[in-house]
Amino acid sequence: MSVQFRKRRRAAIAGISLLAFALAACSGGGSNDEQGKPLPTITGNPAVTLNVFAPQSADTNLATNDFTKLIQQKFNITVKWQTTTFDGGPAKEKRQISLASGDYPDLYLLIPWVDQFTTADLLKLGNQGVVVPLNQLIDQYAPNIKKALDSTPEWKAMATAPDGKIYGIPQWVDCFHCSYPDKLWMNSAWLKKLGLEQPKTTEDLRKVLQAFKTQDPNGNGKADEIPLSANVRDNLIPYLMDAFIYDPQGQNNSGGNNTTLVLNNGKVDVQANKDGWREGLRYINSLYKEGLIDKGAFTQNPDAMQQQGNHGGSVILGAGTVMHSGIFVTIGSADGRDKQYDAVPPLTGPSGANYASYVFPSIPGATFVLTSKATPEKQIQAIKMLDYIFTDEGQNNGQFGMEGKAWTKPGPGDVALDKSLKPSFKQIPLKPGSKPRNSGWGPLAQYNNTAKYRNSEVIDTDIHSQAGYERKLFEATKLYAGHEDKAQIYPFWKVWIDPSLANEVATLQTNLENYIQQNSLQFITGSKNIDTDWDSYVKGLDGLGLKRYLEIQQTAYDKVPNK
Repeated sequence: MSVQFRKRRRAAIAGISLLAFALAACSGGGSNDEQGKPLPTITGNPAVTLNVFAPQSADTNLATNDFTKLIQQKFNITVKWQTTTFDGGPAKEKRQISLASGDYPDLYLLIPWVDQFTTADLLKLGNQGVVVPLNQLIDQYAPNIKKALDSTPEWKAMATAPDGKIYGIPQWVDCFHCSYPDKLWMNSAWLKKLGLEQPKTTEDLRKVLQAFKTQDPNGNGKADEIPLSANVRDNLIPYLMDAFIYDPQGQNNSGGNNTTLVLNNGKVDVQANKDGWREGLRYINSLYKEGLIDKGAFTQNPDAMQQQGNHGGSVILGAGTVMHSGIFVTIGSADGRDKQYDAVPPLTGPSGANYASYVFPSIPGATFVLTSKATPEKQIQAIKMLDYIFTDEGQNNGQFGMEGKAWTKPGPGDVALDKSLKPSFKQIPLKPGSKPRNSGWGPLAQYNNTAKYRNSEVIDTDIHSQAGYERKLFEATKLYAGHEDKAQIYPFWKVWIDPSLANEVATLQTNLENYIQQNSLQFITGSKNIDTDWDSYVKGLDGLGLKRYLEIQQTAYDKVPNK
């Protein structure tokens, strides 16, 4: 699918012979594997040593971790870890080398935003016999995983290949505030001082930013205010573009939809060559020419933007287009400046457009992948381990650490993030200056993160407190939810591209994405003229194979069941 095929450094997976293996889904009484061979009957939890490849953070030692000890005791598993870092490039390279060498582990346990198997990887390795299909294992040994699949159709579609097999388990993370990442956070203290209201239209925004630039809202007598900023990870374009045309890109979208794929009356299309896109770029260019957008907004990294928000002395940042304000200002700042920023709802443009970008919160592919190296006993123990993580207790212990040490049950007066839900757990904050607990696996154990589970966590009711920050994001996101155009959303998470076309799609997508991003920036900064250079820009998209790219996506989309 489009979101997963990006131009990456790939090690050739060569010299891996087709390996015959027996699936561990066995119940006796004549059950058969994929080749029709009888499967062994395995009961209980025999002692196994599981070789696991996983990323490990600097604050964690998986070998001595509390949750590792719990898993080893609970399922009679000795885990031998092969670890890599949270740096995506080296992590992917090390995983690919392990596959290419043929000396790969029993289990890959990964994190989607670090590195994971793409759908193309899964189909290829599944056909080679390197990856073990999990269907029978889930049916017979993983009731919690089976329940989660059956109760969450979108996740099941994401996990199930066109041939009906589940070659790996993707994480399901139903993060509400992540699903609407293109927000505008504005300094309400500045608005109040200048006697202004939050902007409702694109022209309202222009007037507010002009006031921020010229009327000294921080009161220090200097023209040092930055009206609007962003960073390379939190693209400034989508929030503003949504006032002109539905923009499906989204911030921090793990490769995202930067080709701007949408559905146009059921046909796969792009937005980046439409008149609405042109008018959006024209508007952003007009703000840039007036000096209302920070010149570094398109090139600086998040750390540089944080320096703007945390500027020593006077507050200098008026607004930022980021998923959450903690990206540019320290939450819990000593001077309370973080409390000044509030979310601004989607703006209405001159033609009446009033959209919010929607991003599917989970990433297609797989993070739990069993290989042919794992014996039937190991396969069963591994799927049982994951099945435990699919319980609420398993998620709490797995993500945060042990009960009483890292989390506790709610007490009287505790309120869930979603006040309509019964609170189910409460994290125990780490005291300032304390050493990391090394108690949980963190994002390695973030699998069955349903909205109900996430939103039943106890969160402080004061949205301006550090402990209530998650509630602030939850409430702010309600301003954006429902503004997406559901008819135009391209469901990349359940589109499986033929692996024989993976390299072609990756090349086409990378070229198109880079071209769209580079030209958008050139139109905004004025190095290209939106009037005289637009036609040649559109022709350039065609020259990079846009028609072929859309044909491949359309063919794959047409095969999606239950659209």
